[in-house]
Amino acid sequence: MAAAALEGKDGSNVVILHQLKRGKLTPCISPFALKLETYLRIAGIAYQNDFDEPMGPKGKTPWITLNGKKVGDSQLCLELLSETFHKDLSHHLSIEEKAVARAFQIMAEDHLYWVMLVWRWIYNGGSSLPLIQTDLHFAVRYLRPIVVSRVKSQVSAQGMGRHSQSEVMEMGLKDLRAISNFLGTKSFLMGDQPIEVDCAMFGMLAQILWNSPGCPYEPLFTAGELINLKGYCERMKRTFWPDWNQCLIPSLVR
Repeated sequence: MAAAALEGKDGSNVVILHQLKRGKLTPCISPFALKLETYLRIAGIAYQNDFDEPMGPKGKTPWITLNGKKVGDSQLCLELLSETFHKDLSHHLSIEEKAVARAFQIMAEDHLYWVMLVWRWIYNGGSSLPLIQTDLHFAVRYLRPIVVSRVKSQVSAQGMGRHSQSEVMEMGLKDLRAISNFLGTKSFLMGDQPIEVDCAMFGMLAQILWNSPGCPYEPLFTAGELINLKGYCERMKRTFWPDWNQCLIPSLVR
């Protein structure tokens, strides 16, 4: 697909969301792609997917094209979309509540993310990828040892890769417990209405619940102390992804 702005029915520009091809178990195997596409759905912003150019100007996925402008990084994309389309899902929150929401998002995307990255690529050696994604990117499918080596360098530089496996998994469990305890019985993280942080949280938790076969956290979601996080993910899916099953790879095979 050409990366150009498209006209919607109301005359506004349609966002082009560039990301990896659909997965087997979730529409997006990247937490950041699922975050961004969920935001577009919650905010009611018209968009089209482009699966042919998944890697953006910063060498990462996802990214968007809007009015001919190429923007990388899911959070920068989200903030641009919020400003352009005048969508502020957190407008009803107090300053303190917004600070709490940001802290939870940073914990999920800049700490829990690294735990799951280490688990998927180092402890699991990337072996779960064929189970969750059929049409893998060339670099992942044929150069997996190189990708694993690159990830090892990244997580070592970041710091997470310098800890033992038990230490890393305990760190992740503490993050998940904190999220679970704060969520409690609320419908969404900050109350009865979904906001931007829910997009990020859903993107990350969905990877653990559906895209991490064999992960030690999975049983805690399905029948353990983190079962409210499963309910949260199911609620987000049911509310904003009614076409979830239609978006999965098996349904696209003709």
